[in-house]
Amino acid sequence: MDVACISYKETGYFSPTVVDYLEDKPELRPFYNHRPTLEGFAELLKNKKVIADRQLLADTLTDQYQIIVRYARIWDPLFGISEQVRQNINSLRQENTYTITTGHQLNIFAGPLYFIYKIVTAIKLAQQLKEKFPDKNFVPVYWMASEDHDFAEINYTTIGGKKVHWWHDASGATGRIHPETMRQALNQYKGVLGINGFSADLGKIVETAYTNFDRLADATRYLVNELFGQYGLVIIDADNRGFKKQFAQIIEKDIIEQNSFKNISATNEGLVKLGVHIQVNPREINFFYLKGTLRERLIFEDDQYKVLNTEITFTEAELKQEIKSFPERFSPNVVMRPVYQECILPNIAYIGGGAEVVYWLELKSNFEHYGVNFPILILRNSGLVIRKESAAKIKRMELTPADLFKPTEVLKNYWIKKHSDHELSLKTEWAGLTAIFDQLKQKAIQIDPTLGPSTEAVQTRLKKSIDNLEKKLIRAEKQNYHTRLEQIDHIKTELFPGGSLQERNENFGLLYVKWGQAFIDELIRRFEPLDFEFAVLTEA
Repeated sequence: MDVACISYKETGYFSPTVVDYLEDKPELRPFYNHRPTLEGFAELLKNKKVIADRQLLADTLTDQYQIIVRYARIWDPLFGISEQVRQNINSLRQENTYTITTGHQLNIFAGPLYFIYKIVTAIKLAQQLKEKFPDKNFVPVYWMASEDHDFAEINYTTIGGKKVHWWHDASGATGRIHPETMRQALNQYKGVLGINGFSADLGKIVETAYTNFDRLADATRYLVNELFGQYGLVIIDADNRGFKKQFAQIIEKDIIEQNSFKNISATNEGLVKLGVHIQVNPREINFFYLKGTLRERLIFEDDQYKVLNTEITFTEAELKQEIKSFPERFSPNVVMRPVYQECILPNIAYIGGGAEVVYWLELKSNFEHYGVNFPILILRNSGLVIRKESAAKIKRMELTPADLFKPTEVLKNYWIKKHSDHELSLKTEWAGLTAIFDQLKQKAIQIDPTLGPSTEAVQTRLKKSIDNLEKKLIRAEKQNYHTRLEQIDHIKTELFPGGSLQERNENFGLLYVKWGQAFIDELIRRFEPLDFEFAVLTEA
């Protein structure tokens, strides 16, 4: 693929706060520690304090991978863990190894393209850091949001403009759901791809993933490992007793003392004053109670800790005992999950989308309260993939990559003005009229000073009429270029489905069937995690 890069700001699809963060606006500096640069990583590594239990981490990951090895071999006798993954898991035992982490929900069939882009960013950044700091090891990690209970957010994907839906009545942690009812969605997905049975690599991968495992978390691990195992990606499921036991002291403190609520609420007040749109608001208690298919909020009411929508209650003493005996039953919500993550991983960077970067800015004070290092925040790479057919249309229309991000009508007006044989802009004429009105205003004021505003009012009305005339000129010229402008509609519809970014809608499947693993290879080659530019990838 050929690649052209434009700034995130120029796309118009990223929030002012994200742009300010990337541009190092001083007012945001109190909300993070180190800049997302190689120099920032050098500073962090000098003082990085790892509180994770490295042996527990490596042992648990080894056990988790054995589950998918055992199940996958029923259908695929050759399945195994890549040597790169084995080495990375073992290297986590070493003091000079650090993780580069991204996280996401367990979207079926890997969800929208940005699911893939997140992981690619983590892999590429780990490679670049190894080049910069050869005496250290850097492991890319995908953190599965296996305890999330928002099934409606993960039970569908869109491929080739068609929505594939997993119709199932699910509750509790999504990672624990059995994929046995996915057959209809699986057949529909493979049908869009034009795959029958095991006739293609991706067909084999998704068939094995969703028919051969008892838990969606294990199915997702298998799928993602098949795509990224050769690059050393390590996949972690934090719905684990050992990890929760390590985190138990903070679980107890935060539930009883409500520290995250106090810290993050205070931070949010400061961010609001800067005009930041708050992404998440903390609750008094930021943990769920997790047991079987149950995942419900914990609240404090009438001097007792209660699990919503159940009869389960605890006194403070009983709560402490429950946390001690069953730490795995306490599930952090969106504001405490990052602290949990940084406690069990030797992590130095978190890779997320625009909204994630903003919500992490809300969390720094809570990290400081618990003595946990705050990672460097990296905006994941974004990409727009353009097929040859679309690239030919774009070339004929003489559009640049930056042009593609303009709103459709803005782009059409821009194109008409650029290609019309007539001068459609009335700026020159209006400049002449403005000069005349300046003279009229001076003349009127000399006669009667109160006539100045009246002259300005006439000028304002005339400006509106001139603007409307210009619009009519453009509209008339559009009729002369009707066929060409339809091409813009087709291009925008294909590249920006529903008026949104391609990566937020389209699944990777059709691209993978067309190019195979070379598609991911090309993403890794082309993405530059620390350049912070949007990559427009055109099929050569």
